[in-house]
Amino acid sequence: MTAALDGLLGRMTMYRLTLTLLLVLTVEALVLSLTGLLAYTPAEITGTLVAAVGGTVIGTRVMALILRLRPHGDSSLITGLIVFLIMFPSSTAAGLGSILVAGAAAGASKFLLAFRGRHIFNPAATGAVVATLLGVGAAAWWVANAYMLPVVAVGAALLLYRTRKLSMGAVFLVVAIGILLFNLVQGGMTVGAGLQLVLTSYPVLFLLGFMMTEPLTLPPLRRQQWLFAAIVAVVLALQTSIGPVFLGPEFALVIGNAVAFLLGQRRGVRLSFAGSRHLTPTSTELVFEPTRPVRFKAGQYMELSLPHSGADSRGSRRVFSITSAPQRADAVTFGLRTTDSGSSFKKALLDLPKDAQITGTLVGGDFHLPRDPSIPLLLAAGGIGVTPFISQLRDIDARGEERDVVLVYVVRSEEEIAFRDELTGLGTRVVLFVPSGAGTPSLPGNWTYAGEEPSAEELLAAVPDLKQRRVLVSGSPRFIGDLRAVVRAAGVPRVKTDAFLGY
Repeated sequence: MTAALDGLLGRMTMYRLTLTLLLVLTVEALVLSLTGLLAYTPAEITGTLVAAVGGTVIGTRVMALILRLRPHGDSSLITGLIVFLIMFPSSTAAGLGSILVAGAAAGASKFLLAFRGRHIFNPAATGAVVATLLGVGAAAWWVANAYMLPVVAVGAALLLYRTRKLSMGAVFLVVAIGILLFNLVQGGMTVGAGLQLVLTSYPVLFLLGFMMTEPLTLPPLRRQQWLFAAIVAVVLALQTSIGPVFLGPEFALVIGNAVAFLLGQRRGVRLSFAGSRHLTPTSTELVFEPTRPVRFKAGQYMELSLPHSGADSRGSRRVFSITSAPQRADAVTFGLRTTDSGSSFKKALLDLPKDAQITGTLVGGDFHLPRDPSIPLLLAAGGIGVTPFISQLRDIDARGEERDVVLVYVVRSEEEIAFRDELTGLGTRVVLFVPSGAGTPSLPGNWTYAGEEPSAEELLAAVPDLKQRRVLVSGSPRFIGDLRAVVRAAGVPRVKTDAFLGY
């Protein structure tokens, strides 16, 4: 089940998945309005939709024109649809004008309230906050209703699963629902009735799934994300006011975004392109010289910022796993697939001339090896998913640590084995799965060919003490789903993963 879901969701970028789910909600809202099951008329719903999306597109395009940047179509639509689902629907000129203001503010905020090319606050929430503070409109969060709840719940679950933010979601739900339910029970309501009211009248699921998962406004580390979720949940659930301003869900998210921004800040690093080398026919390692040493832990990623002409909806920022060891001060390296022809960012990155400058804006990730070096490890990589493990293995070598490590490496062909010579030089024990084709591949002495695709039986045969090892898996969502199922069938209950999610 999870493998099929990983495979399905892995084929879509986060932008496309979010946009698709929002369009489903929009169509549902129109149908509910036409059938009289929604409190707003078709004219109000249609007018609000046009004003919200139109205002967002206008705000985005005007700022992009002023700053000579290319607006992102999918991103604008996503923001506009969220504004549509949270602002108070109206069919009057004044009401539609307020929604237009909220949409325009949301679109413009991506450029005006930005730092190092990334916006600080959720744009839709910012638009609602601006409209409220100007006194021209207010957010109603009408998407929180009983009829739309099933679709919202499924959509939120898919987005949390796709972004691997389930633990963050759990923190938010426990804190927010806990406080809201406690207050309702204190007021005389039963637990069941209170829970029903919270889920059908408060936008906890929509806020969490469709807005809090936005990657650009999240802090980089898991514990920081838990803190961010708890802050948003507390502000949302306490329902307090500052003077005449009620701190609704949009204010809760903006406050949380501000904290997340502060948590994620570190000095940007200028990186000078020093060269590249082909790892396989479909992957490359890029080498950059930093203006100062980059602090990171083996297994983490760095966000790179590379403004370029013709940027697609994925924008001018992407994250890549660092392949160099933390001890290396003169260079930082990244491994990436070169077959993603649809990515304007990768095209610009791969076409960089010598000494070209880009910026490293953020280092994050919690995909670390256990601190105790006595714990035996099994590292499982699918294709280019080997990159964080290369950094970790280089780190182990630089530290002079003695660790019991087995690398299970799954590739499509023998030519796709990246870092082959280095893995051999590091003395890493490698268990290789690759379609044999013309025959068993020729491998170094510490490598084992275990078959075409990993199964529980083949893994146990190649690594008899598998159940005693700590297992870490890195690769595409589909690979992780498949490998997790195999490892669990072999008797390993817990697996730490690092999914290459894309945007």
